[in-house]
Amino acid sequence: MTSTTGRVAGKVALISGGARGMGAAHARTLVAEGAKVVIGDLLTDEGTALAAELGEDNALFVTLNVTDYDSWAAAVQASVQKFGKLDVLVNNAGIFTRGNVEDATVDDFVKTIDIDLNGVFFGTKAAIGELKKNETSSIINISSIAGLVGFKNRVAYAAAKWGVMGITKTSALDFGADGVRVNSIHPGSVNTPLTAGLKRGFGQIPAGRAAEQEEISALVLYLASDESRFVNGSSIAIDGGETAGNNLRADS
Repeated sequence: MTSTTGRVAGKVALISGGARGMGAAHARTLVAEGAKVVIGDLLTDEGTALAAELGEDNALFVTLNVTDYDSWAAAVQASVQKFGKLDVLVNNAGIFTRGNVEDATVDDFVKTIDIDLNGVFFGTKAAIGELKKNETSSIINISSIAGLVGFKNRVAYAAAKWGVMGITKTSALDFGADGVRVNSIHPGSVNTPLTAGLKRGFGQIPAGRAAEQEEISALVLYLASDESRFVNGSSIAIDGGETAGNNLRADS
Protein backbone atom coordinates (compact mmCIF):
# COMPACT_ATOMS: atom_id res chain seq x y z
CA MET A 1 0.00 0.00 0.00
CA THR A 2 1.20 3.52 -0.69
CA SER A 3 1.03 6.50 1.60
CA THR A 4 -1.66 9.07 0.83
CA THR A 5 -0.83 12.10 2.95
CA GLY A 6 1.77 10.50 5.23
CA ARG A 7 0.12 11.56 8.47
CA VAL A 8 2.06 8.90 10.40
CA ALA A 9 5.07 8.60 8.11
CA GLY A 10 8.06 7.12 9.92
CA LYS A 11 6.08 5.85 12.89
CA VAL A 12 6.03 2.24 14.09
CA ALA A 13 2.85 0.86 15.65
CA LEU A 14 2.20 -2.38 17.52
CA ILE A 15 -1.44 -3.49 17.36
CA SER A 16 -2.81 -6.27 19.55
CA GLY A 17 -5.64 -8.30 18.07
CA GLY A 18 -4.48 -6.96 14.74
CA ALA A 19 -5.14 -9.94 12.48
CA ARG A 20 -8.78 -9.23 11.71
CA GLY A 21 -11.71 -6.97 12.48
CA MET A 22 -10.97 -3.52 13.80
CA GLY A 23 -7.32 -4.36 14.42
CA ALA A 24 -6.79 -5.21 10.76
CA ALA A 25 -8.61 -2.04 9.72
CA HIS A 26 -6.31 -0.02 11.98
CA ALA A 27 -3.25 -1.70 10.45
CA ARG A 28 -4.38 -0.97 6.89
CA THR A 29 -5.16 2.65 7.71
CA LEU A 30 -1.84 3.30 9.45
CA VAL A 31 0.19 1.71 6.67
CA ALA A 32 -1.72 3.70 4.05
CA GLU A 33 -0.64 6.85 5.90
CA GLY A 34 3.04 5.90 6.03
CA ALA A 35 3.46 3.89 9.25
CA LYS A 36 5.08 0.53 9.80
CA VAL A 37 2.89 -1.90 11.74
CA VAL A 38 3.45 -4.95 13.88
CA ILE A 39 0.39 -7.18 13.95
CA GLY A 40 0.14 -9.08 17.23
CA ASP A 41 -2.38 -11.91 17.46
CA LEU A 42 -2.93 -15.60 18.07
CA LEU A 43 -4.57 -15.95 14.65
CA THR A 44 -1.43 -16.97 12.80
CA ASP A 45 -2.89 -17.62 9.35
CA GLU A 46 -4.89 -14.39 9.24
CA GLY A 47 -2.10 -12.31 10.75
CA THR A 48 0.49 -13.68 8.35
CA ALA A 49 -1.81 -13.07 5.38
CA LEU A 50 -2.45 -9.47 6.45
CA ALA A 51 1.26 -8.79 6.88
CA ALA A 52 1.88 -10.19 3.39
CA GLU A 53 -0.90 -8.00 1.99
CA LEU A 54 0.62 -4.89 3.54
CA GLY A 55 4.11 -5.78 2.39
CA GLU A 56 7.27 -7.04 4.07
CA ASP A 57 8.71 -3.54 4.30
CA ASN A 58 5.59 -2.22 6.02
CA ALA A 59 4.32 -4.97 8.30
CA LEU A 60 5.38 -7.81 10.56
CA PHE A 61 3.21 -10.49 12.17
CA VAL A 62 4.12 -11.70 15.66
CA THR A 63 2.36 -14.28 17.78
CA LEU A 64 0.95 -12.43 20.77
CA ASN A 65 -0.94 -13.77 23.77
CA VAL A 66 -2.09 -10.60 25.52
CA THR A 67 -2.60 -12.43 28.83
CA ASP A 68 1.12 -13.30 28.99
CA TYR A 69 3.56 -10.50 29.84
CA ASP A 70 6.52 -12.38 28.35
CA SER A 71 4.64 -12.65 25.06
CA TRP A 72 4.16 -8.88 25.11
CA ALA A 73 7.82 -8.29 25.87
CA ALA A 74 8.79 -10.49 22.93
CA ALA A 75 6.41 -8.58 20.62
CA VAL A 76 7.93 -5.25 21.63
CA GLN A 77 11.43 -6.63 21.10
CA ALA A 78 10.45 -7.95 17.65
CA SER A 79 9.03 -4.53 16.74
CA VAL A 80 12.30 -2.80 17.60
CA GLN A 81 14.40 -5.46 15.88
CA LYS A 82 12.39 -5.17 12.66
CA PHE A 83 11.77 -1.43 12.47
CA GLY A 84 14.26 0.12 14.92
CA LYS A 85 11.82 1.66 17.39
CA LEU A 86 8.24 1.77 18.67
CA ASP A 87 6.11 4.94 18.55
CA VAL A 88 2.54 3.74 18.93
CA LEU A 89 0.83 1.01 20.94
CA VAL A 90 -2.76 0.12 20.06
CA ASN A 91 -4.30 -2.07 22.75
CA ASN A 92 -7.06 -3.45 20.57
CA ALA A 93 -7.46 -7.11 21.55
CA GLY A 94 -10.61 -7.93 23.46
CA ILE A 95 -13.56 -10.24 24.00
CA PHE A 96 -16.99 -9.80 25.52
CA THR A 97 -19.08 -12.13 27.63
CA ARG A 98 -22.68 -11.92 28.74
CA GLY A 99 -24.22 -12.04 32.18
CA ASN A 100 -24.79 -10.11 35.39
CA VAL A 101 -23.13 -10.89 38.72
CA GLU A 102 -25.71 -13.58 39.37
CA ASP A 103 -25.58 -15.55 36.14
CA ALA A 104 -22.15 -14.76 34.68
CA THR A 105 -19.76 -17.67 35.19
CA VAL A 106 -16.62 -17.21 37.23
CA ASP A 107 -14.56 -18.55 34.33
CA ASP A 108 -16.05 -16.02 31.91
CA PHE A 109 -15.44 -13.16 34.31
CA VAL A 110 -11.82 -14.11 34.91
CA LYS A 111 -11.15 -14.67 31.19
CA THR A 112 -12.68 -11.33 30.23
CA ILE A 113 -10.68 -9.43 32.83
CA ASP A 114 -7.53 -11.30 31.82
CA ILE A 115 -7.81 -10.34 28.14
CA ASP A 116 -9.60 -6.99 28.21
CA LEU A 117 -7.96 -5.43 31.27
CA ASN A 118 -4.81 -7.31 32.21
CA GLY A 119 -3.81 -7.37 28.54
CA VAL A 120 -3.85 -3.57 28.46
CA PHE A 121 -1.70 -3.38 31.59
CA PHE A 122 0.79 -5.95 30.27
CA GLY A 123 1.01 -4.25 26.87
CA THR A 124 1.52 -0.82 28.36
CA LYS A 125 4.12 -2.10 30.80
CA ALA A 126 6.03 -3.96 28.09
CA ALA A 127 6.03 -1.02 25.67
CA ILE A 128 6.48 2.01 27.89
CA GLY A 129 10.28 1.87 28.00
CA GLU A 130 10.57 2.00 24.21
CA LEU A 131 7.83 4.62 23.88
CA LYS A 132 9.64 6.93 26.31
CA LYS A 133 12.68 6.97 24.03
CA ASN A 134 10.83 9.10 21.45
CA GLU A 135 10.08 12.80 21.56
CA THR A 136 6.41 11.92 21.26
CA SER A 137 4.60 8.59 21.46
CA SER A 138 1.02 7.41 21.72
CA ILE A 139 -0.84 4.64 23.53
CA ILE A 140 -4.34 4.08 22.19
CA ASN A 141 -6.60 1.86 24.27
CA ILE A 142 -9.63 0.52 22.43
CA SER A 143 -12.35 0.42 25.05
CA SER A 144 -16.13 0.58 24.60
CA ILE A 145 -19.13 2.66 25.55
CA ALA A 146 -19.45 -0.03 28.25
CA GLY A 147 -16.48 1.76 29.82
CA LEU A 148 -18.38 5.05 29.94
CA VAL A 149 -21.84 4.05 31.17
CA GLY A 150 -23.49 1.08 32.82
CA PHE A 151 -24.18 -1.74 30.39
CA LYS A 152 -26.87 -4.24 31.27
CA ASN A 153 -25.92 -7.93 31.39
CA ARG A 154 -22.23 -7.27 30.65
CA VAL A 155 -20.71 -7.22 34.13
CA ALA A 156 -17.30 -8.65 33.20
CA TYR A 157 -16.98 -6.61 30.02
CA ALA A 158 -18.03 -3.38 31.71
CA ALA A 159 -15.72 -3.99 34.68
CA ALA A 160 -12.79 -4.53 32.32
CA LYS A 161 -13.55 -1.51 30.17
CA TRP A 162 -13.99 0.81 33.16
CA GLY A 163 -10.65 -0.54 34.39
CA VAL A 164 -9.10 0.38 31.03
CA MET A 165 -10.23 3.96 31.63
CA GLY A 166 -8.41 3.90 34.97
CA ILE A 167 -5.20 2.68 33.33
CA THR A 168 -5.61 5.28 30.58
CA LYS A 169 -6.08 8.31 32.78
CA THR A 170 -3.49 7.26 35.37
CA SER A 171 -0.89 6.53 32.70
CA ALA A 172 -1.62 9.86 31.00
CA LEU A 173 -0.65 11.56 34.25
CA ASP A 174 2.31 9.28 34.86
CA PHE A 175 3.94 9.53 31.43
CA GLY A 176 2.79 12.82 29.92
CA ALA A 177 6.04 14.50 30.93
CA ASP A 178 7.91 11.76 29.04
CA GLY A 179 6.14 12.63 25.81
CA VAL A 180 3.85 9.61 25.96
CA ARG A 181 0.17 10.44 25.63
CA VAL A 182 -2.43 7.85 26.57
CA ASN A 183 -6.03 7.96 25.37
CA SER A 184 -8.96 5.59 25.10
CA ILE A 185 -11.46 5.17 22.29
CA HIS A 186 -14.99 4.07 23.21
CA PRO A 187 -16.86 2.67 20.19
CA GLY A 188 -20.53 1.82 20.26
CA SER A 189 -21.85 -0.78 17.83
CA VAL A 190 -19.32 -1.55 15.09
CA ASN A 191 -19.63 -3.93 12.16
CA THR A 192 -16.94 -6.53 12.92
CA PRO A 193 -16.72 -10.33 12.79
CA LEU A 194 -17.06 -10.31 16.59
CA THR A 195 -20.42 -8.53 16.50
CA ALA A 196 -21.81 -9.81 13.20
CA GLY A 197 -24.13 -12.34 14.87
CA LEU A 198 -25.56 -9.99 17.46
CA LYS A 199 -29.10 -8.72 17.34
CA ARG A 200 -28.85 -4.96 17.51
CA GLY A 201 -31.46 -2.39 18.32
CA PHE A 202 -30.42 0.80 16.56
CA GLY A 203 -33.31 2.84 17.93
CA GLN A 204 -31.12 4.18 20.72
CA ILE A 205 -28.43 5.36 18.27
CA PRO A 206 -29.22 8.79 16.79
CA ALA A 207 -27.18 7.87 13.70
CA GLY A 208 -29.49 4.87 13.21
CA ARG A 209 -26.70 2.46 12.30
CA ALA A 210 -23.54 0.77 13.46
CA ALA A 211 -20.14 2.25 12.70
CA GLU A 212 -17.90 0.85 10.02
CA GLN A 213 -14.46 -0.28 11.17
CA GLU A 214 -12.73 2.38 9.11
CA GLU A 215 -14.56 5.09 11.04
CA ILE A 216 -12.88 3.88 14.23
CA SER A 217 -9.57 3.58 12.40
CA ALA A 218 -9.77 7.25 11.41
CA LEU A 219 -9.71 8.18 15.10
CA VAL A 220 -6.85 5.73 15.74
CA LEU A 221 -4.94 7.45 12.94
CA TYR A 222 -5.48 10.88 14.49
CA LEU A 223 -4.33 9.73 17.93
CA ALA A 224 -1.29 7.99 16.42
CA SER A 225 -0.30 11.10 14.50
CA ASP A 226 1.48 14.20 15.77
CA GLU A 227 -1.74 16.10 15.14
CA SER A 228 -2.90 14.88 18.55
CA ARG A 229 0.20 15.85 20.54
CA PHE A 230 -1.88 17.85 23.03
CA VAL A 231 -4.55 15.16 23.43
CA ASN A 232 -3.77 13.16 26.56
CA GLY A 233 -5.92 11.34 29.10
CA SER A 234 -9.04 11.62 26.95
CA SER A 235 -11.85 9.06 26.73
CA ILE A 236 -13.40 9.58 23.32
CA ALA A 237 -16.82 8.14 22.48
CA ILE A 238 -17.39 7.24 18.84
CA ASP A 239 -20.91 5.89 18.97
CA GLY A 240 -23.21 7.85 16.68
CA GLY A 241 -24.55 9.72 19.70
CA GLU A 242 -25.59 6.60 21.62
CA THR A 243 -24.25 7.74 24.98
CA ALA A 244 -25.70 11.23 24.56
CA GLY A 245 -28.92 9.99 26.17
CA ASN A 246 -29.96 7.58 28.88
CA ASN A 247 -31.70 4.95 26.77
CA LEU A 248 -28.87 2.45 26.41
CA ARG A 249 -29.67 -1.22 26.21
CA ALA A 250 -27.45 -4.22 25.75
CA ASP A 251 -27.55 -6.49 22.72
CA SER A 252 -29.79 -9.47 23.25
